[in-house]
Amino acid sequence: MRLGARLAAIAKLVPSGTRLADIGTDHAMLPVCLVREGVISYAVAGEVHKGPFETAQAAVTRLGLENFITVRFGNGLEVLRPYEVETVVIAGMGGATIIEILSQRPEVTQTLKLLLLQPMVGAAAVRRWLKENGWRLSAEDLVEEEGRLYEIIAAVQGSSPEYEDILYDIGPLLWESRHRLLKQHIAHLIEQITAALMAMAESPQAKSSVKYRDLTRKLAQLEAKRKWLSSVTLS
Repeated sequence: MRLGARLAAIAKLVPSGTRLADIGTDHAMLPVCLVREGVISYAVAGEVHKGPFETAQAAVTRLGLENFITVRFGNGLEVLRPYEVETVVIAGMGGATIIEILSQRPEVTQTLKLLLLQPMVGAAAVRRWLKENGWRLSAEDLVEEEGRLYEIIAAVQGSSPEYEDILYDIGPLLWESRHRLLKQHIAHLIEQITAALMAMAESPQAKSSVKYRDLTRKLAQLEAKRKWLSSVTLS
């Protein structure tokens, strides 16, 4: 069982020996690989959909990992008890869903030490939620798999510094590190906002909305960041 680039990048951020929960585990590939590679020795694999839950159970049983990985059927953090794990992975979901999961059981979330999050959309909202709820960004990564860029966010408990507003969209640590895929990432954000503005411009009501003005301002900020990047050499 081999991880793709996206899950492999998440796996690199998992501390050795941590007790881990993979929420929305699908086929339990991540905890299985981490256990087999000796990175961790205990994991909870949570899954809310019956089919993937049964597949994950079968994989763990087939590989003889029942003493190391517990597969549980349930929604989000409902599968966990407070202090049961230290690290939680939530990958492959929208930002709004990730925020909902983290908010649903504060008695569990508050006992965690590390969050490893990979939002498919809405990463800016996730970063803002983390800051507003006592979490500090500790690492960020970008990985490309099958022609798509994925953002990975790691956070630990603690007060967060103030960031320029547009950096919640870009990723403050991605910007600070001048990630090798940063130009590509910003270009993608610009494409998304440009498309949204073009669609809104067809409606006079939408074009006069606060959202349209906010997106226009955000587009200008992203363009300014891209222009600055074009003047430097990324490492």
